[in-house]
Amino acid sequence: MSPPESNHPARWWHALPHEEGKPARIQCDLCPRDCRLQDDQRGACFVRKNVGGQMQLTTYGRSSGFCIDPIEKKPLNHFFPGSSVLSFGTAGCNLNCKFCQNWDISKSRDTDRLTDAASPDGIAAAAAAYGAQSVAFTYNDPVIFAEYAIDTARACHRRNIRTVAVTAGYMRAEPAREFYSVMDAANVDLKAFSEEFYVGLCGGHLQPVLDLLCYIRHETDCWLEITTLLIPGKNDSIKELSALSSWVADTLGPDVPLHFTAFHPDWHLQDLPRTPPSTLSRARRIAMDAGLHYVYTGNIRDSEGGTTFCPTCHAALIERDWHDIRQCDLPRDGRCPHCQTQISGRFGTFGKPFGAQRLPIRIARR
Repeated sequence: MSPPESNHPARWWHALPHEEGKPARIQCDLCPRDCRLQDDQRGACFVRKNVGGQMQLTTYGRSSGFCIDPIEKKPLNHFFPGSSVLSFGTAGCNLNCKFCQNWDISKSRDTDRLTDAASPDGIAAAAAAYGAQSVAFTYNDPVIFAEYAIDTARACHRRNIRTVAVTAGYMRAEPAREFYSVMDAANVDLKAFSEEFYVGLCGGHLQPVLDLLCYIRHETDCWLEITTLLIPGKNDSIKELSALSSWVADTLGPDVPLHFTAFHPDWHLQDLPRTPPSTLSRARRIAMDAGLHYVYTGNIRDSEGGTTFCPTCHAALIERDWHDIRQCDLPRDGRCPHCQTQISGRFGTFGKPFGAQRLPIRIARR
């Protein structure tokens, strides 16, 4: 039996001035959608609801499932490579991407999908019990369950377990300050580099994502990597890839890792072809020509595109096959053993890598 829908007090909202003859409303201040809700209405994300004039988070403590994954699957290639991460999500999303690869979770309008329940302390305890060095808020966007993610992050930090956000970065500045103060790493989906793409295919806007990327990079201690899913004919032109890469290099800096990943037909874009490997390789070359030091390809087998190279002497330091590390020559201090260049990231003692496995787990309720 599924756990009941929760009614956890939500944050980041305010009551709107009452208009005579109209129902009272509240406004959600969590993300740029600024949803205005009458009593019993839900936001665009589906999981934040006006209950008697108070905002409630209906998925606090509930999950669509828990798994132990390699950190490379997030993808994070410069955040304790080879380590394992406990991954989980809830339901709903505050964007409406027509190409969503996790649509059965993020587009769900049925909270009965959330068959697992776990408290923040229970998740942290499970991560410790399974030897996971991090907990990732992923599958759907943690922005919409920020209260649950923040509480879980704090519980994890009490056990010296790191926290990871995998997000589209569609969040207002005030909640972002608290959210990213407890995140050790983030992979942000920069879905394209055009307002037309964001409006037409995501139901959002580009500038709030760019603003958040700048905030994470320049005003927090959170390690940042970026992913762009390349969709044939939509966001893969040489002009757009050049503009995106140059913006990352010039505004965020050349040491921010950028991942280009392959699209497969899904959700409402099933009439498009898969992304050819040649498109990813071309995008990687464009980004490196723009000055980025660490550019990766994903969702395809590409040993060169998965390998971390020293930007100075070009030695192969971490060789990957898909999500599996085949060889690591990078010491704990993150310096290239050949030329002593400091490789950007968060590193530790490298032992036996977790590998490409995915281990579903259950968490005891507490």
